[in-house]
Amino acid sequence: MGYTLQAVIACDEMLRVASREVPGAQVVPLGQGLSLMPMTDEVVDAVTDGSDGRDLGFWGLPGGFDTLLAQWSVAGPVAYVEAEYFGGDGEQRAAVWADGALALGPLDEPTKKRFSRAVSPIPQALRRLGARRSLGEDEFEAMGLGRHRSTEDWIANAC
Repeated sequence: MGYTLQAVIACDEMLRVASREVPGAQVVPLGQGLSLMPMTDEVVDAVTDGSDGRDLGFWGLPGGFDTLLAQWSVAGPVAYVEAEYFGGDGEQRAAVWADGALALGPLDEPTKKRFSRAVSPIPQALRRLGARRSLGEDEFEAMGLGRHRSTEDWIANAC
């Protein structure tokens, strides 16, 4: 079974306020004061400006969405993350905006590179947002990002 994630992660309160301007956006609490906004098709359609969003190296970043993320980050750091794995192979990408500008990344971990979990892109982004981990786990595990296997599952299980 595969794993896919495309989401925005930020402080719960800031993300709830920012996402109000995005039709179809839903915010899912992660813990430690952070929440996740899954990038569903409806959200992607709402935030894209029609330009090519691949200039930062993400496969699913909607065109122009980086500008909106930078605007949101004036109120607090915000991360955009992508992950796709199947059978243990895959990749992660992450970037963090803070104070209106790109502050970390974009970072990527393609299949051909094997980073330790401590330096993987999504844990680095989560650490920048203030996530804490326990001994023997990384921030990805600490925030429970493995509890759902797809972006859509986050919405379906967001009760």
